[in-house]
Amino acid sequence: MAALKYAGLEDTDSEEELPPGWEERTTRDGWVYYANHLEEKTQWEHPKSGKRKRVAGGLPYGWEQETDESGQVYFVDHINKRTTYLDPRLAFTVEDNPVKPPTRQKYDGNSTAMEILQGRDLSEKVVIITGANSGIGFETAKSFALHGAYVILACRNMSRGNDAVQRILGEWHKAKVEAMTLDLASLHSVQQFAEAFKSKNVPLHILICNAATFGAPWCLTEDGLESTFQVNHLGHFYLVQLLEDVLRSSSPARVVVVSSESHRFTEIKDSSGKLDFSLLSPSKKEYWAMLAYNRSKLCNILFSNELNRRLSPHGVMCNSVHPGNMMYSSIHRSWWVYTLLFTLARPFTKSMGNLSHSSAFVQICFENVLPAV
Repeated sequence: MAALKYAGLEDTDSEEELPPGWEERTTRDGWVYYANHLEEKTQWEHPKSGKRKRVAGGLPYGWEQETDESGQVYFVDHINKRTTYLDPRLAFTVEDNPVKPPTRQKYDGNSTAMEILQGRDLSEKVVIITGANSGIGFETAKSFALHGAYVILACRNMSRGNDAVQRILGEWHKAKVEAMTLDLASLHSVQQFAEAFKSKNVPLHILICNAATFGAPWCLTEDGLESTFQVNHLGHFYLVQLLEDVLRSSSPARVVVVSSESHRFTEIKDSSGKLDFSLLSPSKKEYWAMLAYNRSKLCNILFSNELNRRLSPHGVMCNSVHPGNMMYSSIHRSWWVYTLLFTLARPFTKSMGNLSHSSAFVQICFENVLPAV
């Protein structure tokens, strides 16, 4: 008896437990019915509780519903390469006529993007994520793509972008995902990307401004601006302006700007309290990589706040998000000293596999944009 209890198979008096000889099944359109193998009959009501149920939401990512030669529905798990006649959604059933509305699901720092997107069908959504070939951007792109969204990875390096696309397709061959060239250090490249996207004649429901550079040495872009300021802020600012009409016509839509808590440790005003433009794109003599990064992140937040004020009346919500202090990514790659510091801190950070950082993106993205379940 102890062994059964340890395995979770002990006998219980739960009204949800099926009597011996009974089996729970689902119809093609998601209704739950019960088969009594002893008497060879079926019924809609649970044999103990008398309740009628249906499955909640769509199939988990990587799953597909098929019909065999005899007309019986079965399910294909493309990720684990297996088939089953047991509907994987049976763990997420709801009553046909619930007495009270379900309470809103709560998430915390341990929640993953996959948990938040569980049961959501994003097949009608179009998402652009900058810097999506690695790190947080890649994990966020994968989460949306594996739940049916059409995801565009906007990347500077197309070789890495295509590699990222293949990694996602390796998990689900039917994922709708592609890479497009976007170099935020070139305003001309930003313009070309926007034009190429518009030529697809598709809507845009979610734009995630994720790409960033950190700890980079001073240099000027082809546009004559300091690179950290242009890549982290101005390039995204220009991209949103170019795609604003598509976002508005696709409402409800959302812009998410990835900022950082480090925005608190800087200032962009002079001693008289006025905006000092020389601080945004400083000369080599006045440049300090950490301050440049902090200022660009402060600009992200100011931009997001003003963008929301202007576009929210038109159905486009805009938010900035801090991804977390304990996330290990490759943003430190610009200087070996930062790489050393990040490496020393790695045992105390969360991995990309934990994905709780991306859950913050997903929570912010799907409210008022994605369909409810």
